Amino acid sequence: MEKDGDSFLDWDWDLVAEEELRAIEAVYYSSAKKRRISSDLDADDPAPLHSRPSGRRLPDWGRADATESQCHGGHGGGVATAIADRPPSSCPTNGAWRVSPLRCPGNFKVRYPTMAYRGSIIYCRTAPEVEQASMELLNKIRSMKQCMDHVSLGFDIEWRPVFKRGEAPRKAAVMQICLENARCYVMHIIHSGIPPGLKCLLEDTVSVKVGVCIANDAWKMTNDYNVCVEPLEDLSSLANLKLGGVPKRWSLASLTEMITCKQVL
Repeated sequence: MEKDGDSFLDWDWDLVAEEELRAIEAVYYSSAKKRRISSDLDADDPAPLHSRPSGRRLPDWGRADATESQCHGGHGGGVATAIADRPPSSCPTNGAWRVSPLRCPGNFKVRYPTMAYRGSIIYCRTAPEVEQASMELLNKIRSMKQCMDHVSLGFDIEWRPVFKRGEAPRKAAVMQICLENARCYVMHIIHSGIPPGLKCLLEDTVSVKVGVCIANDAWKMTNDYNVCVEPLEDLSSLANLKLGGVPKRWSLASLTEMITCKQVL
């Protein structure tokens, strides 16, 4: 009678061996299938074995075009007639030799590298957490104002879209505030509401709230939470002023690609 350990090892070895056998059988059947396909192609080809060229063979549709080209070789009108007799295609072919169809021209867009945020993201979900973060930002703004004339506060809000006609739009749910590159605050105002400290921060005229189409976000905050976000500076308008040319309605993604050659996900 064998020991339990030996039985376990034998059972484990059998599983490994079974997997190897299945892999070997899969390779064998794949190779046999390829040989059968090759034999069928050779049987369909009426040319004797000694007269067949070595190397790769054109597929049937490629050989048909090549034969057609050879039959009309030396006669420009014949080649033109052969090409004209072909059914129309959405993509042009490369002359009489249609070995591989050319790709249709399309609209190509440059893929920029993704912009990675290296700072810390602070999530605030409760009213005390939002209040504490707001007071930290207010103190930081007043400290910065002592050594600079202009303090910018990045501002953006998100809310769940409505897909049914006639349904009332949902309230702003998430607010993103960023004062410096090293730290960004994400506040879940749908749960916390607007504590006094956050209301003071948004209505404080010391800092300028900046964003793309920020007037729409400010209007929604007034409509949803009775908070007047000011003063405002639209980055889209500022970009048109600085870049010149035909004015555009920039999005945050397109403006980021234009300025930094990176994409925002």
